[in-house]
Amino acid sequence: MPMNSVNTNVGALVALQNLNSTNNELMTTQARINTGKKVASAKDNGAIWAIAQNQRATSNALNAVRSSLQRGQSTVDVALAAGETVSDLLLQMKEKALAASDTTLDTASRTALNDEFKSLRDQITKAVTNADFNGSNMIKASGATVMALANADGTSKITVAAQSLALGSTALTGIAATASIGTQTIANAMIATVNTAIGAVSSALSKLGTGSKSLASHLSFIDKLQDSLDAGVGNLVDADLAKESARLQALQTKQQLGIQALSIANQSSSILLGLFR
Repeated sequence: MPMNSVNTNVGALVALQNLNSTNNELMTTQARINTGKKVASAKDNGAIWAIAQNQRATSNALNAVRSSLQRGQSTVDVALAAGETVSDLLLQMKEKALAASDTTLDTASRTALNDEFKSLRDQITKAVTNADFNGSNMIKASGATVMALANADGTSKITVAAQSLALGSTALTGIAATASIGTQTIANAMIATVNTAIGAVSSALSKLGTGSKSLASHLSFIDKLQDSLDAGVGNLVDADLAKESARLQALQTKQQLGIQALSIANQSSSILLGLFR
């Protein structure tokens, strides 16, 4: 290897290689600071990027799960509110039936009690009919069963069965759309019928309440799961900006020194001119 040559400057070549390497590292550090990520694309680290993308897909899918659970919870809660109204109306109907069973009532009083009873009966139909949320009604005849998504693959669901509280349904057997307490005998029989209905409605509401609680509990779990997934992705791809800041300062200093070293190496050829003076 020629030690003193104007054709080949080994020192300058080495200094240039080192400077190029420093510049590449500096570009990488600046990119991490700009994006906040140490793995911003597949070329940074293919394996880590692929893992992160899979976890992002799961996290994004959980948004749909959350929406499904929230819709289901709202549908059940609307049904519960209407069901509680039905239960309260039945309590009032029992009171009217009991009052109408009194054999000492005159015709006017019995008629007034019967009118109130029928008004309460009709209010049940209105409450049940209007218990819709997003087009779903869980307490009307042949009501909609809630089947909310439970996982990101759609392979698991949380089911809350419909509970029909319409007049004449299983829960309100004996209380038809034409039910009345027009006579003492009918009123006396209606007391037992309404008592049975109150128990059946309470049982139906208990099932709906348990379903609503299950949806709320799973929604809370999904929120925590999504947060954990997002944190895991961050651990994989996010840059430590404090560390990158310190590295940036070091590389900038190293770059300046590299430029000076290259400048000195480039001047070595001109020293040979002194040999010819």
